[in-house]
Amino acid sequence: MRNIKLTVEYDGTDFSGWQVQPEARTVQQTVEQSLQELLSESISLVSAARTDAGVHALGQVANFHTHSTLPPETIKVALNSLLPRDVVIRQAEEVEPEFHARFSADWKRYRYRIAKRKKAIGRHYCWYLRYELDVERMRQASSILAGTYDFTSFCSSNSETKTHICRVMECQWQEGEDIDFEIQADRFLQHMVRIIVGTMVEVGRGRLPVEEIGRILEAKDRRQAGPTAPAKGLCLVEVGY
Repeated sequence: MRNIKLTVEYDGTDFSGWQVQPEARTVQQTVEQSLQELLSESISLVSAARTDAGVHALGQVANFHTHSTLPPETIKVALNSLLPRDVVIRQAEEVEPEFHARFSADWKRYRYRIAKRKKAIGRHYCWYLRYELDVERMRQASSILAGTYDFTSFCSSNSETKTHICRVMECQWQEGEDIDFEIQADRFLQHMVRIIVGTMVEVGRGRLPVEEIGRILEAKDRRQAGPTAPAKGLCLVEVGY
């Protein structure tokens, strides 16, 4: 039995997220169906992250086991001929049997994009805000989150995760034509990045003091943080192993 690792890029606009759901179009189901057509066997994909509806990916990682003897490059090319236009396999490679896309991951990196002007092209990949943001204040506030903390305040209240401890290695804002937030951590909780962004926007608008971020973190209470930013601005950029 071979273990194949895939690096997947997808536009999440018309998907109900990664994970298979009844009567919904999902990325996992779409790729599994194409793999089953190609390999003529039942395939179960394991992913590094279960992205939500509307969230995009440049570097989602998934793996599956197969009896097929097809070379990884052949699998990649053949899959891309079967998949719809909003999903692309960027890389396929054979890995050791014990490799697990989720549990073997050391870190993940996400990017969230805020547009400073209304867009026609690119509107599905950003959150347009019509008011000014103080990005320097947002930088100061987000730096408080770097380190190992309990991120309960920045997690969906519906989450069933047993532990909310995450180690944030990097979180930074960059301003150009758009405003980009990049964050890297050993793990992410449900809606964590979007809640952080929504909270930082409150800081950038002057509606929340920078110093409040530490208090919100310590509160371990989702009600203390800001709103959840829209899914369409979020992209899974890379997974590190």
